[in-house]
Amino acid sequence: MVSTRDAILASAEQRFVVSGYAGTSVRDIAAGAGIDAALVIRHFGSKESLFLEATRLQADQALALDGPIETLGRRLIEAMLAPNDRVKSVFIALLRAGDNNGVSTRLREAHEEFFVEPLRARLSGPDADLRARLAASVVGGLLYSLWAVGDEALAAADHEAVVARTAPVLQQLITPS
Repeated sequence: MVSTRDAILASAEQRFVVSGYAGTSVRDIAAGAGIDAALVIRHFGSKESLFLEATRLQADQALALDGPIETLGRRLIEAMLAPNDRVKSVFIALLRAGDNNGVSTRLREAHEEFFVEPLRARLSGPDADLRARLAASVVGGLLYSLWAVGDEALAAADHEAVVARTAPVLQQLITPS
């Protein structure tokens, strides 16, 4: 049996992805969970707190940054092209709600926690932090083009061609010559 908390989270995640933060009410979420709106507030305190919880990626959904560093650029681009509806939905929901102060803070935290910090830990050299941030911008730009903009030509392009052209750019940031 699904707990009330889990039902609220599932309803919130689905509604935030479809309607965005501003277009989703606590009543909409409660209706989707089959409960009274007061229970949403009892469990999460506020719509913003619920949004942040519903869009939190778990560690097992983070990018795989392990393995040989010499091929990390290729593996990251391949991972971006592989379907992952949960990561996509969270990315879009956070992007749409980015003008909310608490949400923009969470977006920055997720950026740091799930990409910049783990990648920086693998890099060496005095500019490791800058290179990790630039690598994140390359990956984020690809996600933005695919998921937020919905670039159909890019999405339909041969994945190996996208990997072949993009991975070297990313790899140069990871292991500069």
